[in-house]
Amino acid sequence: MSLRFHWRLPLGGESSAVTMASQNQMPAIGLPDLAKQIHFCRQAEQCGIDSLLTDFGFAKPDPILLAAALGLATEKIKFIVAYRSGLLSPATFVQQLNTLSALIDGRFSLNIVNGYSPQEQRSYGDFLSHDERYERTAEFLSICHAFWKRDSEVNFVGKYYTVENGKLHTPFVSSERSFPEIFIAGSSPPAQRLAIRQGTCWIRLADTPERIRAEALSISRQGVDVGLRLSVITRPTREQARAAAYALISDFDMGQKEFMSSSDSKSIKATYELSEAEWLSPYFWTGAVPYIGPTAVALVGTPEDMANAFMEYKNAGVSQFILSGWPKLEEMMRFGREVLPLIRKREAWSEREQGTVHESSRNSAKAHEWI
Repeated sequence: MSLRFHWRLPLGGESSAVTMASQNQMPAIGLPDLAKQIHFCRQAEQCGIDSLLTDFGFAKPDPILLAAALGLATEKIKFIVAYRSGLLSPATFVQQLNTLSALIDGRFSLNIVNGYSPQEQRSYGDFLSHDERYERTAEFLSICHAFWKRDSEVNFVGKYYTVENGKLHTPFVSSERSFPEIFIAGSSPPAQRLAIRQGTCWIRLADTPERIRAEALSISRQGVDVGLRLSVITRPTREQARAAAYALISDFDMGQKEFMSSSDSKSIKATYELSEAEWLSPYFWTGAVPYIGPTAVALVGTPEDMANAFMEYKNAGVSQFILSGWPKLEEMMRFGREVLPLIRKREAWSEREQGTVHESSRNSAKAHEWI
């Protein structure tokens, strides 16, 4: 199976890196910037990017409405719609997503985020603890799946939701699926269990291939994809890439410590601990995490370094990536032009090698039959 590469859609007015802690001070990102975002979408289509992530948060526009506007202005690119359970009833949520699918031929997947900031959750009226939010999300998705199956009226009685004789006349519309792909975000045990039971992909913040191999292979063997949030900084030489990485953080203060301490996300806290080492391999860099945030874990190096790293992740059981880069448009175009062709060539070579091994094994077995 070929690796799939997604990209984070830039926010309105966003041209360089924006820290998670500073978003509440930037009113421009709370509005769509359709002209620039549509241009980014069309460039992503040409670069071979699968989908674009539309973020969710108090500082950003509604991701479902934004995906609808961008989807109507594009032809191929898909969207990963981030959302949190508990903010809408499951029936209303499915009704909105099914309507979106009819408008853009199902060109979206769903990224269910449990929430990383108790303060932000409370601002939405959600006062549940970390593990309770995962319990609620399990009920939420059970109801969503029941609506997508369309077997009969939906009836459900749980701790957090009750639905009686639920029905929706707007179906999920897609030429490929009967319900959207579902990315479950988080690295905690509740997130993994939820991904296996209710999702199609478990997605987590990045770590080295060696450190995630056991978990990733265990989950992928259960029929669930494994994905990473990751950034890339690609330049012609490793020295130039490292210089670009350090230039990125030269204008920032280490202002993420307070944000990290206020989060109840286990994966965010683990990523900040990981950043203390800075370089975990010649091209795995965590140096931007204390400045920009946990999704700034980056692969830094040449196009060949990038291709090597992604193939290492593939061998470790990872099959999907949501990427970021700076400058945003230029880094995506560089990835599509210089890195992705190398990855596809290596995948094709690996497939041919495996085919040769399998053919050799079959011939050996046949020869043994005649002995």
